[in-house]
Amino acid sequence: MAIRVMLVDDQVLLRTGFRMVLAAQPDMEVVAEAGDGAEALEVLAATKVDVVLMDVRMPRMDGVESTRRICAQGEGAPKVLILTTFDLDEYAFSALKVGASGFMLKDVPPAELLGAIRSVYSGDAVVAPSTTRRLLDRFTPMLPGTAREPANAEIDRLTGREREVMLLVAQGLSNGEIAARLVLSEATVKTHVGRILTKLGLRDRVQVVVMAYESGLVRAGGGAG
Repeated sequence: MAIRVMLVDDQVLLRTGFRMVLAAQPDMEVVAEAGDGAEALEVLAATKVDVVLMDVRMPRMDGVESTRRICAQGEGAPKVLILTTFDLDEYAFSALKVGASGFMLKDVPPAELLGAIRSVYSGDAVVAPSTTRRLLDRFTPMLPGTAREPANAEIDRLTGREREVMLLVAQGLSNGEIAARLVLSEATVKTHVGRILTKLGLRDRVQVVVMAYESGLVRAGGGAG
């Protein structure tokens, strides 16, 4: 079954370019488009979508608020992949915090965009982890009261190994890299990541990264807290 993709951007030409790239893929189908966040929500109410490519800076309703409302729908909601013009963008940071599964720059090579869509669809995001980490490094210290006591209490429920895996996920390592670092099989690492998501009530790896920063498990700069 093809991955059902929705394009949300106020620039028609940009949507057209993305649609042409995706239409050439046998495993993807553009099933909907919208010019802003409010229209996106209206279209999603009547259209089944797997992944939303979401611009963040749009009129009427921006991508952050639209992402928040989409992700608040819980299980079964489409995954949101943020598209931004700027490498370090406070809008993209806000979208990650409300549940986006990752973000990419709009000028990303087509092959990387397609890979990101497939990763997000499968639930295996962080997308562009080094960029995501730099984004968090920049903006997390600016937030008042960043550390969350409830988050710390939830993390305390993790086993020592799960906490170790969480720290490496937060530093941007893939399952394969974590397996090599901890001398485990990749399947075992995947199991640990799944248990971390379940215990912490998180949607995907991006939210693991955000919680690790908010709880102080990882400090700005990517080091352990």
